[in-house]
Amino acid sequence: MRELLQAPDSDPDEKGISVIQLGGDKSMDQLLTIRLGEGRTKFADVFKMEEGNLIEVADMGVKQLCISYSGSMALWLCGVLVLFCASDAAQAMLVTDMDYGGIPLWINRLLGEPSVLSLQGRMDPAWFRANNPQFCPEQCVCPIQWPTSLYCDNIALEHIPEGLPPRTQYLFLQANNISSLSSSILANITGLRWLIIDNNQLKSENLEIGSLENQKDLRYFFANNNHLTSVPNGLPAGLKQLRLANNLISSISPGAFQNLEYLSVLLLQGNRLQTITEADLKGLVRLNLLDVSGNLFSSVPRHLPPSVQQLYLSNNSFSSLDEDSFEGFLDLKYLRLSRCGLQSVSIHPQAFNHSSLVELDLSYNKLTTIPTVPTTLQYLYLEANKIKEFNVTSFCREVGPLSYSRMKILRLDGNEMTYHQLPPDWVYCLRVLLRIFI
Repeated sequence: MRELLQAPDSDPDEKGISVIQLGGDKSMDQLLTIRLGEGRTKFADVFKMEEGNLIEVADMGVKQLCISYSGSMALWLCGVLVLFCASDAAQAMLVTDMDYGGIPLWINRLLGEPSVLSLQGRMDPAWFRANNPQFCPEQCVCPIQWPTSLYCDNIALEHIPEGLPPRTQYLFLQANNISSLSSSILANITGLRWLIIDNNQLKSENLEIGSLENQKDLRYFFANNNHLTSVPNGLPAGLKQLRLANNLISSISPGAFQNLEYLSVLLLQGNRLQTITEADLKGLVRLNLLDVSGNLFSSVPRHLPPSVQQLYLSNNSFSSLDEDSFEGFLDLKYLRLSRCGLQSVSIHPQAFNHSSLVELDLSYNKLTTIPTVPTTLQYLYLEANKIKEFNVTSFCREVGPLSYSRMKILRLDGNEMTYHQLPPDWVYCLRVLLRIFI
């Protein structure tokens, strides 16, 4: 059974789009729809659920959460979101309304991790000073509920305050005018876990190599939206997330990642990288997410860590995709190539021949035909191209009892075709499809 639906009027990019929703039970991995800032709806970028437990966030650019289920399940999910967003007693919380390089943060309350929302203008520092006997730098806020946290953000600091308390584990310095980071300023702290210095004036020449090297417990270092020109050296071996989005980085210091075997998230989008050499990312054996969108690559960079499962390459200028452009990955699942100027004639038929792929984003390119994709692919985004026809063979080389596409969501809106052009046999190939936008 098919039902023709109209896309929600609340999304300006989806007005007038025909949405064909196929009947059948909805699977548990599609409980939430995430609408991104550019108007696209990513159905693969959802909270993954397993036996009622939130276990994964696939998308890292969350701007708005929309319940896509009705009835008691939707009410249950609303309760979950309220609990996550409003309760300090919750074990984990997803923070989505601050940038931090475009990836939400999970907060583990059991580990005593604090809020990453700014306290400026929300809580009276004088009250904390009157009720907190511990030392706190005059410009900063030291909340008594998070005694190891120091909030020195959004106060136009030009230098990091001296005499930071030795108890500090979570240091928030974002949205200031800080241009340097010296080893002496952190010498008094031995258990630092998070250092967030986004939206400052930090420069590579003013970042002392030894400033972070002795911070053995450091897990997060965020320096998005600064003036760094290279990936710094001397990062501690236990680092798990390094976020350096929207800087001026054109090179990676030799050996910068050599000892970072635990790093799982690396954000380098919005920089000036043109190439990645074999030695540049050597040592990243556990890297899961790599974002190098919005750089100056003219071809897909080689020598990327085989462990990467989420690879974001959007907003580069790729002349072609070869048969081996994505070879070497052990379990590549999420691949984003939107706004890369790609044309159909420049994509090799076997470029996406990876059975591990779950999501492929080719939106906002110059494609005239649907590229060949593996039958195991579940989410394909081709909106805002120049596609004129629907080729079943792009999804199924043959159709049979066990030969069919596992596609769940297919976006073809913003192209040069309508749903009337769908061939009559497409439903036999895309038999488990939930929605097609056309």
